[in-house]
Amino acid sequence: MAAAASPLVLKSLREQVYDHLRLLMSRGEIQPGAFINQDELAARLGVSRTPLRDALLQLEAEGFVAILPRRGVRVEALTVEDVRHTYEVVGALEGAAVLSAFPSLGRSELAALRRLNREMRAALLAEDFDRYYDANLAFHDVFLDRCGNEQLVRIVRRLKQRLYDWPRRRGFVKEWELASLEEHAAFARLVAEGDATRAADHLRDVHWSFGVQEPFIRRYYFADPPGEDEG
Repeated sequence: MAAAASPLVLKSLREQVYDHLRLLMSRGEIQPGAFINQDELAARLGVSRTPLRDALLQLEAEGFVAILPRRGVRVEALTVEDVRHTYEVVGALEGAAVLSAFPSLGRSELAALRRLNREMRAALLAEDFDRYYDANLAFHDVFLDRCGNEQLVRIVRRLKQRLYDWPRRRGFVKEWELASLEEHAAFARLVAEGDATRAADHLRDVHWSFGVQEPFIRRYYFADPPGEDEG
């Protein structure tokens, strides 16, 4: 008997336009500070103004653009305060997620955390930013996926997109990445020791602490783009 076909997931035109705009932004083809010409963009995408407007409204709600009366749509740049506030919120939410997920973090989850941290280290040595980025997200998803709070996970992932994809920078600040690997390893040790409170505190007060990470944040986001000479 043939296996049943998987149902198709069809996206609305608004969702397709939104995804395309996000892709352009992550690639740096639409730069922060630029104004979007809606007529030109609609013609380029072959869509009417309605799905484009709806996609832009979603991007505005997520902090990616600002719709300015009589001026148009401006792509918003990250500021130091944006990053500070995002770190505070993500740290608080991920700390809460760890406490909720902790009873579900067993041997296989611990093994996944350690494997993904090794994957990040290998990607760093190979200077493969995309591989590092994906493994980093997957590391945090080990506990986010087990916290039982879909709204929390949705908010955290949206905020990370704002941090990481605006536009996505493919260089490393290697001292930062190495520090992050050590922070991940410390988190995994706390999970292995069964210390939920200290594990959550470590994420909030070290890994997502703006005060701890600020020197690296300023180098990565607000100095010249990191390149091969970093580290």
